[in-house]
Amino acid sequence: MAFHTYILRCRDGTYYVGHTDDLERRIAEHQSAAFQGYTSRRLPAVLLWAQDFQTRDEAFAAERKLKGWSRAKKEAMMAGDWILVSELARSASPQGASTSSA
Repeated sequence: MAFHTYILRCRDGTYYVGHTDDLERRIAEHQSAAFQGYTSRRLPAVLLWAQDFQTRDEAFAAERKLKGWSRAKKEAMMAGDWILVSELARSASPQGASTSSA
């Protein structure tokens, strides 16, 4: 079974990030306002990006990570501009903070 993390653009131009185990069904739920929430008040919502993951935990971790990113960083990632993603990550780091990962 595949799991997915996705980004929607809402009518007001904002982005919604989510994860699911059935992308087609979940997008249809967003479009039909099946659940009251963020996207139901901002329809229509258009799928801009999705990525598959092996486990729900990986998809959820990706969702949480993307939700913490700036709009510019999300847009660079969706465009496949990994150089800009990296630059935006560095510019968002607090002064003096270590950028290495253990």
